[in-house]
Amino acid sequence: MATGWQRFRGLCGSPAGWLICWFGLFTLLALIDAVQLYAGQRFEEFTVTWPTALRRGCESNYTMAVLGLGVLWLARRFPFDRAHAWRWFACHFGLALLYAAAYSAAYALLVNGQTSVKGKVFVFPDTFKKLIIFYTYGNVGFYWMVVLAHHGWHYYQRYRERERRATELEGQLARAQLQALRMQLNPHFLFNALNTVAALIHEQPEIADRTVTRLSELLRHSLDRGDDQEIPLGQELDFLDRYLEIEQTRFGDRLRVDVEVPDPLKEALVPALVLQPIVENAIRHGIEERETGGRIAIRATANGGQLELSVADNGPGLATGETSFKPEGIGLSNTRSRLRHLYGERQGLELRPAAGGGLDVRVNLPLRTAHDPAPRPQPPAAVIGCHPAPRHP
Repeated sequence: MATGWQRFRGLCGSPAGWLICWFGLFTLLALIDAVQLYAGQRFEEFTVTWPTALRRGCESNYTMAVLGLGVLWLARRFPFDRAHAWRWFACHFGLALLYAAAYSAAYALLVNGQTSVKGKVFVFPDTFKKLIIFYTYGNVGFYWMVVLAHHGWHYYQRYRERERRATELEGQLARAQLQALRMQLNPHFLFNALNTVAALIHEQPEIADRTVTRLSELLRHSLDRGDDQEIPLGQELDFLDRYLEIEQTRFGDRLRVDVEVPDPLKEALVPALVLQPIVENAIRHGIEERETGGRIAIRATANGGQLELSVADNGPGLATGETSFKPEGIGLSNTRSRLRHLYGERQGLELRPAAGGGLDVRVNLPLRTAHDPAPRPQPPAAVIGCHPAPRHP
């Protein structure tokens, strides 16, 4: 629902709406002046009717409103120039004096021949002289108020435009960076998958043939996702199952995967393919190094508006005293970059020793569903990939 300020800005966005707002402001000022004049008769030696008080308020303020449009034109015609500030000030100071004279002349003509609240008849020369003497400072002040307000609004609009362009550039930069990550990771994903096929093609050609079929299905599934940067966790797990089918053909009973994800959390949005590089790391550097194979546990939990994804293996894990791998490989470093671009400071990726030995990689991100607002900036398509063979996740 739009706020009152947003509706007001929308109304003032068109020329007709802007004029309505402009004259509406001076109508309000006219009413205030009329009330003051009408109420002030109790303390003065004159009597004024409400229609007369209202007419006086309208005559004064509508004269200011009409001449104020000219002031706005002058403000646009002679904008502030920092390099010639004194020239700008002198120009508008002279124009302010001309405005004061024009207002005095216009108002004196408007009330000429009318009777004042004190019973005197307005005569143009006397009225004009009085207005020049007593009201020039106020008219000059009004002129400067309009000019400064116009320039303040102009600079505010320029600031908002620069802010909008900066936001667009940040979004474009984020999308470009993520696209670069995707171009970097895709060849590694395909390279490592083909290595799996190469390991089977001579000794188990039938299984290698079936693995190639699974690989084509896997790649087709990843391409069918289009440019969705985030997907439900349930879809991420379905894709992961397809990947694990390929690895299962090579490891057989040596690879056991346990998935513990509550059904409600399967609707939570996660970066597409955020789990695949981490699971591949666990297989390649955790399970593969064990002669008897091993186990991978994938879990998802919710806590305080955050979603935590955990991938734990019972492989060698980190060396004693270490809390991370130096240097980080492509899979882990690119996953960190994707999370940072998507969620800013509301994310984290942590490596810790798993209970009973091995490595536990935990990803924390905001708990959101498809019905919640999308993060900004939202980069394009999901990044597909994993890390190369060395022991760097």
